[in-house]
Amino acid sequence: MKKLKIQDFISIGIYTAIYFLIVSIALAILTFTIPTFNNVLIPSATALFAGIVYLLVIHRIPRFGAITIMGSVMGLFFLISGHFPLSFLPSVICAVGADWLQYKTRLPEKARTMISYTVFSFGLMGPVLPLWFMKNAYIDALIARGKDSVYIEKVFTPITMGMFYFCTIAVIVCSILGLLIGQKIYVKHFDKTKGKNYEQSIRNV
Repeated sequence: MKKLKIQDFISIGIYTAIYFLIVSIALAILTFTIPTFNNVLIPSATALFAGIVYLLVIHRIPRFGAITIMGSVMGLFFLISGHFPLSFLPSVICAVGADWLQYKTRLPEKARTMISYTVFSFGLMGPVLPLWFMKNAYIDALIARGKDSVYIEKVFTPITMGMFYFCTIAVIVCSILGLLIGQKIYVKHFDKTKGKNYEQSIRNV
C-alpha cells in the first residue's frame, strides 16, 4: 500500500469539501421539510447522497488514510463549531474503522465497500448520540451556551429510543442505497472501465 502523496491530500481536501456540501444540503432539505427531526436524520440523508463521493475517494485515492482524513476533518468541524465536546469522536473512530475495513481486510469487494461506507456514515451520528446517552450533560452544555428551556425542549422532542433504533436502521439502509446510486453515477460519468469491473464483482458475489 503506497503512502499518500501531496496530490492525494489535495484530492482529499476537494472530496471532503464536496462531502461537507452534501451534509449542508441534506440539513437544509430536512430543515425545510421535517424540521423537528432534521438533526437526527442528517446521517441517513447524507449517506443516501454521498455514496458517489466515497467511491471517488476509494477509486481515485486507493490508499489507507484517505478515508480517515476525510472523517477526521468532519470531526474537527464538529469540535470547533460549538457541538457537544465529544461529538468529534464518532467521526474519527468510524473513519478509521472504515479505512481499516476497506484496505486491511480480505472481504469480498462488494461487502468490503458496503460495510466500510456504512461504518463511515455512522460517523455523522456524533453530534446526536449525546442526546440519547448523555442527556444531562447535553442540557448543561446548551444552558452554558445560553439556550432557554423552550429551545431545549424542542431539541429533545424527537429523542426516544424508538427514534434511535429508526435512525440506526435508516443509516444502514440509506448507506446501501447511497452506494448503489453512487455506483451508477460513477459508471456513467467517471470511470466506465473500473465501474464495470466493480459492478460485475457485485453481481458475482
